[in-house]
Amino acid sequence: MDDRDWLILHTLYKEKSITKTGQALFIAQPTLTKRLKQIEAEFDVQIVTRGVKGVQFTPEGEYLAERAEKLLYTFREIKEAIDNYHHHVAGTLRLGVSNFISKYKLPLWLKTFKENYPNVGYEIITDHSRNISQIAYSHDIHVGIIRGDYNWPGKKILLFEEEICIASVEKVEVDDLHTLPRINYQTDLLYKHMVDNWWAERFKLPSQISTTVDRADTCKEMVMHGLGYAILPSLFFNEHDPIYKIPLTTLDGEVLTQKTWLVYHEEVESLNVVNKFIEFMKAANG
Repeated sequence: MDDRDWLILHTLYKEKSITKTGQALFIAQPTLTKRLKQIEAEFDVQIVTRGVKGVQFTPEGEYLAERAEKLLYTFREIKEAIDNYHHHVAGTLRLGVSNFISKYKLPLWLKTFKENYPNVGYEIITDHSRNISQIAYSHDIHVGIIRGDYNWPGKKILLFEEEICIASVEKVEVDDLHTLPRINYQTDLLYKHMVDNWWAERFKLPSQISTTVDRADTCKEMVMHGLGYAILPSLFFNEHDPIYKIPLTTLDGEVLTQKTWLVYHEEVESLNVVNKFIEFMKAANG
């Protein structure tokens, strides 16, 4: 068994699919199947069975998969520690990033960071902020970048704050919104609750949702084609977009905002690569 074999077991246990595991590890399916049989022969056990529901692990296979996860974590810690001993800003930076940030902000940040630290590689998970927060809490990543005020027990840094806006190609009045077609999109529950509470504070009737899409950038395109209004964070729009925007405010006049946070556990600051990334993010968004 070598590092690659333990990674195969770990990935297969997570994916429950030979095909998806091969795609994730860039291994041809026949090669992966052959290697799996060699691992089974080495331990003289059957690790998996295959059925209509995909790959199922035997009790012995589950034990090996659990050990694989622990061993891979140990290997990763050793490599990071060795890099630190030499005071290198090198190795792999493991990031979890909200879907929006990964598309609109992260590429430029990483481009600039890599210009300063070319020996750094990246493992990046993108998901809704709630899930990224959970992944960061479980120590599966070094740093998370999330949108919204989720409870976080570790250290957090406010990167920036943006207004939440009513967006439309035509001028609208807030008091008329309940009569106008609204374009809605799937988003984090925390953000949804904030907008829903704002609506309930102002209107007795529900909004007239004419269209529901799965992504906020699709929602923006629908708005820009005049199909209705939407309630979106301001960063979805630039100054050249032909959009009329009204910031959401409470009845007391407080502007509603969406905050973006950098979250991490204090102990990761001891890693040179993480420490430099945290410093970089503070400077880039200060």
